[in-house]
Amino acid sequence: MNFAFTPDQLALAGTVRDVLAAHCPPRALRTERLPAWDRLAEVGFFALLVPPEADGLGLGLTDALPALEETGRACLPGPVVETAVAAPYLLPGVPGLASGAVRVAVLPPGAAFAPDADLADLVVVARPGGARLVTRESVRLAPRPGTDPCRPLFDVSYTGSTPLERPLEPALLRATVATAAQLIGVARRLLELSVAYAGTRRQFGAPIGSFQAVKHQLADVAVAVSFAAPLVHRAAVCADVQERATGPGGGTAWRDARSAKAAAGEAAVLAARAALQTHGAIGYTEELDLRFWLARAWSLSAAYGGAAEHRAAIRAAVLAGDTRRYP
Repeated sequence: MNFAFTPDQLALAGTVRDVLAAHCPPRALRTERLPAWDRLAEVGFFALLVPPEADGLGLGLTDALPALEETGRACLPGPVVETAVAAPYLLPGVPGLASGAVRVAVLPPGAAFAPDADLADLVVVARPGGARLVTRESVRLAPRPGTDPCRPLFDVSYTGSTPLERPLEPALLRATVATAAQLIGVARRLLELSVAYAGTRRQFGAPIGSFQAVKHQLADVAVAVSFAAPLVHRAAVCADVQERATGPGGGTAWRDARSAKAAAGEAAVLAARAALQTHGAIGYTEELDLRFWLARAWSLSAAYGGAAEHRAAIRAAVLAGDTRRYP
């Protein structure tokens, strides 16, 4: 079987990369909250998963995966996963979703704060009695401190809401996989920056990239990313095949999504650690753009469940006798 991405899928990713390179450079991360958002909408990025009857393209998560990886590689700000991946399954008939005119934020189960909620026209809030949909007019936001300056967090309260008609679980599953894809992009970018710096920074009369300790660190990151990326690809395929997971810890779709998120999060955190050690003290400075990717690795690794949480759920499922294989 051929598990490679198709030429169309790769071409879409290339288009997204070109758009982000032109309209979301590192300097834009310092001054803009939604760089390249309109440009991405023009090339149909937000319409990828929206049903055709709602002016979307009706593609699967697997089709969008390489493009989502590019948004992580560029450290794109804004509620990207929530609007482009979760919203098409939760709110498929909302006008303006496919065009990117309507932005959606999500407060997942167990999360204290919602990222990028100040940019959202609609906020999906998970509650014990069921998910609620809150409009911009009804929501009340209070900023909270976070690690990622381009992904601010907000405490969400509201004066009015409506019950969400569709189940939240399938959207959370796909958002988890999409976030894992972004983490792969972040890790790849951190590795690129580290390798480039190690080739130019000299110490004791030689590039630090020639030192065995530095080589081993960067090689470990490359191996971690190489092992995590196929898990993310598999999880996307399984999510497309299995339209509805059987619950937070059940079903091969959720098990694969958890595996992908744990591996991608750990790879990105490892890449961040190696980048800091490679760059030295300069890696912490405000002047260096590296800090944006470090913060994104840390914030996304915790989004939609951290590695420890997902591994614990997988372990519990396997010990309970769930040894089913794909699909």
